[in-house]
Amino acid sequence: MKATPSDQKQILDIQRMDFALATLQHKMASIPEIVQILGVSARLAVVRDLAVAAQTEISDINRELLRSEADVEQVALRLEKDEKRLTDGSAGAKELEKLQHEIATLTSRRSELEEIELEIMMRIDSIKDRLAELRTEEGDLTQQATDLIGKKDLTAQEFQREFNAIEGERLATVKSIDQALVELYEKIRVSNNGTGAAALKESCCDGCHLAINSVELSRMKTLASDEVVRCEECRCILVRGAR
Repeated sequence: MKATPSDQKQILDIQRMDFALATLQHKMASIPEIVQILGVSARLAVVRDLAVAAQTEISDINRELLRSEADVEQVALRLEKDEKRLTDGSAGAKELEKLQHEIATLTSRRSELEEIELEIMMRIDSIKDRLAELRTEEGDLTQQATDLIGKKDLTAQEFQREFNAIEGERLATVKSIDQALVELYEKIRVSNNGTGAAALKESCCDGCHLAINSVELSRMKTLASDEVVRCEECRCILVRGAR
């Protein structure tokens, strides 16, 4: 295959641009804020789940509190009724003794139920405090995520502008040279881990960095400058006379 020395040197320029584009793509995928955003987002998801669980727990305990309040109220009504009967003087001696015993039992029961009610209320307060902490953390994490996304987007935009500029230059260069040479380069590049062309530097291929044997070097010297040569090791286009 033949291609002008100028086209061969330009295919080497395309290779340099492809390396630069690949480097920029790697940088865009490796922006430090991306990992930080993932960490913050993961914690934010956990915090939101914990907040939902806490809210659900509060709802469940509130129902428990309502039942406890109803129990206290029921005992209080019975106690009020018995105390009224005790003080109205209509009960006999045996009934008075029975009422006094029942009032003592109900009073003790009411105290127990009120303690249970208080314990339930304290549980609710504790969970509400935890929920408030989770809401605060959620707000802080949301702000952190917003700030990190902003920084990441700014960095990505800078990389993208550079990427677009190089890509535009590459497209113009591709259009200006022999398309058969471009097609060969692309075919080699795809199958050779991104390297389709390399300069011949002294006696080495700048693509695989291996020395060219003396016989092959001697043969290359006999070829016309427009003859396209390939590295025997990595098979990339070997550009002679490149600086």
